Amino acid sequence: MSNDATSREPGRESTAEATGERQGRLEVLKALGDNTRYAIYLELARSSSPRSTADIADILGLHPNTVRPHLERMRDVGLLDVETDAKGSVGRPQHRYSLARAAPSLGLEPPAFPLLARLLASMAAAARLEPDDAADAARGTGRAMAADRLRRTPGDSCVAALADALDELGFDPAVAGDGEAVTIAFTHCPFAELAEAYPELVCHLHRGLVEGFVSEWGEGGVERFSTLADRDPCQVELSLR
Repeated sequence: MSNDATSREPGRESTAEATGERQGRLEVLKALGDNTRYAIYLELARSSSPRSTADIADILGLHPNTVRPHLERMRDVGLLDVETDAKGSVGRPQHRYSLARAAPSLGLEPPAFPLLARLLASMAAAARLEPDDAADAARGTGRAMAADRLRRTPGDSCVAALADALDELGFDPAVAGDGEAVTIAFTHCPFAELAEAYPELVCHLHRGLVEGFVSEWGEGGVERFSTLADRDPCQVELSLR
């Protein structure tokens, strides 16, 4: 008689993990659907340092006892990290909250980030980097993204994993075709402003990201990557085996 270890289907665990991830994202959205929790999220996103319960309550004009269960709920779904400050009032440890690294940004990145991106793109353009240089620079990141997903969802196909990864980055991918030839069109570009200003750099960074991902997954290759200079929306054509 077979035991659980020998009878377990190979793809079942990865499917369960993917379902768990989707459920986790749903719980995050539910948590942010509350007006108070959303206000807390906005304040912590704007803050350059962790905030205590009293800090947050004071900013929002609420009693700390009102804020505390909301913070606990947000921590439970993975939105917040908490650290303990032993120097709290009356000798009691004080909790300080900040956004978790994996929390969705909601477009609230520090204003220095877009500025830094523009400066780096400008510097790369001034250095006269070639499109292939940009692609080479991004392939390592693409391989790392694929390796991480292979560990978490080993049962996924290359196309499904790539589409999910790019969807999380904001590219809104649309998959067409099946079998040995697949096209993925990117109907939204999260780097549109920079891509229009520096298409030879930004679009080929995207190309390298995709090429590195597909290469690491090992189920095929990139036949053609069409940038915004070629067509709108840009797309990638994959050959699978």
